[in-house]
Amino acid sequence: MPDKITTLRERKALALKGGGDKRIAAQHKKGKLTARERIDLLLDENSFQELDMLVRHRSSDFGLDKQKYYGDGVVTGHGRIEGRLVFVFSQDFTVLGGSLSEAYGEKICKIMDRAMEVGAPVIGLNDSGGARIQEGVVSLGAYADIFLRNTLASGVVPQISAIMGPCAGGAVYSPAITDFIFMVRNTSFMFVTGPDVVKTVTHEEVTFDQLGGADTHANKSGVSHLTAENELECLQAIRKLVGFVPQNNMEEPPIVACEDPSDRMDESLKTVIPDNPNKAYDMKDVISAVVDERDFFEIHKDYAQNIIVGFGRLGGRAVGVVANQPASLAGVLDIDSSKKGARFVRFCDAFNIPLVTFVDVPGFLPGTDQEWRGIITNGAKLLYAFCEATVPKITVITRKAYGGAYDVMSSKHIRGDLNFAWPSAEIAVMGPKGAVEIIFKKDIEEAQDKEKVTDQKINEYRERFANPYSAADRGYVDEIIEPQETRLKLIAGLEMLANKVVSNPAKKHGNIPL
Repeated sequence: MPDKITTLRERKALALKGGGDKRIAAQHKKGKLTARERIDLLLDENSFQELDMLVRHRSSDFGLDKQKYYGDGVVTGHGRIEGRLVFVFSQDFTVLGGSLSEAYGEKICKIMDRAMEVGAPVIGLNDSGGARIQEGVVSLGAYADIFLRNTLASGVVPQISAIMGPCAGGAVYSPAITDFIFMVRNTSFMFVTGPDVVKTVTHEEVTFDQLGGADTHANKSGVSHLTAENELECLQAIRKLVGFVPQNNMEEPPIVACEDPSDRMDESLKTVIPDNPNKAYDMKDVISAVVDERDFFEIHKDYAQNIIVGFGRLGGRAVGVVANQPASLAGVLDIDSSKKGARFVRFCDAFNIPLVTFVDVPGFLPGTDQEWRGIITNGAKLLYAFCEATVPKITVITRKAYGGAYDVMSSKHIRGDLNFAWPSAEIAVMGPKGAVEIIFKKDIEEAQDKEKVTDQKINEYRERFANPYSAADRGYVDEIIEPQETRLKLIAGLEMLANKVVSNPAKKHGNIPL
């Protein structure tokens, strides 16, 4: 028996080395951690329980029979984050470039199946050159097996992907199906086809970073939800995100102890709205003033900045926050912001996370570019998401709520549970100036002093419609509140709605306008 134990320990020691000391050193030289170092930083200390440590590939073509490594390029298992169970796979670039084989895919599928069975999040730490070419169609089949499980797990357990190195070809589609993608500046890349192929096919000269770097996907494509400066920051952000979400779709989000008084008044909110209705302000000031400990975890910060999404807590309860951002494009809704908001709303609804919406929206962005690229269909995604959501929904209209955008932003008409408005709220079909130019067009044209008549009519319109009282008359707004009361009202509302039960009509699934 001692000899057998020695053999076991020797094999495990080889598995812990991955591709060997030389390749580990090369990984470190690139500023990257190893697969196991990443797991150690992600999970609670000593909580990782590895599975399939001694798995090896079964291929012999193209010399693979001479390149057999224990673990076969991916470390899989389960552990804990703040004491809560998670499953994790960490791709090992030191073993055959992290390329995916049949055995490698089976390891990932095994922990995904187990995560579904026990109801716990799956976190993938991706660092792979793609399919293992030497295995041919077998490796492609392994990718498809993973894609299927990603799809079946969607909306059942949270799925989080961290891109820790190059991810090309099939390697990008599994992360794309997951709920959140985190990237690391300068060391992580995602693209379907790399710069060399792009140059061959389209004759475009582009660098790895320009084509699929962290900033590209954070700013331009919206593929990435968060950009970290280094791997440690990325892994810490994942730990923070996990703290806001439930283990699965049958559980409620975790409630934590809160020392921030629920009746805390923030007097700064009384002056956050400028006197000039056309002047911008930062909606993040409103959000931070309201949430527990002023701690707001923003998602998709650099993409479609005219809408804000992220997580916070109110009275210890996790909430998803959606807010128009007047400081960017006046908070207007466009194609990108509608897609960004819709995906976040649907995630929160899938995992029982209440939605708090702050509204200051002048409408949808006009123009041929938006119309030709499908603002109608894309704007409808956000509308559909809010309509479909059955979680508690509380809305606060801080200033403008014009036109169809008023309806879309979790209005009472699409099952908003509690809809509050500040005294500064303006709820109308359109802004006063545009409305006057249509309603009083003839009067203005016939007037000797057109500017004076226009200003007079604008003031009349604003007094009649650009306020929250008409909406309150009809019950479209449940209460007009003083700004400093917002935190208190939101927490009381969430407590009241804690046991809300609403269901949608029976169906296989809806047909969201994609």
